[in-house]
Amino acid sequence: MTTGKQDAVRGRIEEELRDPLQALGLDVEAVEITPAGKRRVLRVAVDKDGGVTLDDVADATREVDRVLEASDVMGEQPYTLEVTSRGVDRPLTLPRHWRRNATRLVKVTTTAGETLTGRITSSDEEGVTLDVTGRERRLAYGEVAKALVQVEFNRKTDPDEGLDEEES
Repeated sequence: MTTGKQDAVRGRIEEELRDPLQALGLDVEAVEITPAGKRRVLRVAVDKDGGVTLDDVADATREVDRVLEASDVMGEQPYTLEVTSRGVDRPLTLPRHWRRNATRLVKVTTTAGETLTGRITSSDEEGVTLDVTGRERRLAYGEVAKALVQVEFNRKTDPDEGLDEEES
């Protein structure tokens, strides 16, 4: 399948899934179709405020299957369906991504070529505010070329967490 045709199919799948998945409280974050021998793998990534649970993925899988079975968008060639959560490896590209990752550490490359790492303190429809080494830094989304959540092991979410009773 040519890239242009594949993009059109992905777009049509996303369009057909948007409303049914929104009815479940989920957003379609990505649709990928990958050849796998005589089959294809269709991956649909979903997300929602508060994160996606295994029950959400199961509900989404049933709904995606129902929608695709009623449609001709995947054609006759067999495929395997995988529904997943968005994952931390996907770039932050929409205001909802920033909102859903509030307090997380992110690495941002600006359109001016600057790279900075900071914690998301707030976001709105216009941009994001980061705490970069104790200083607030406001960026409009148009200034962000790339942004990725940084995985933090042993992250303390409560400033008093980990203190003995005598220390607190």
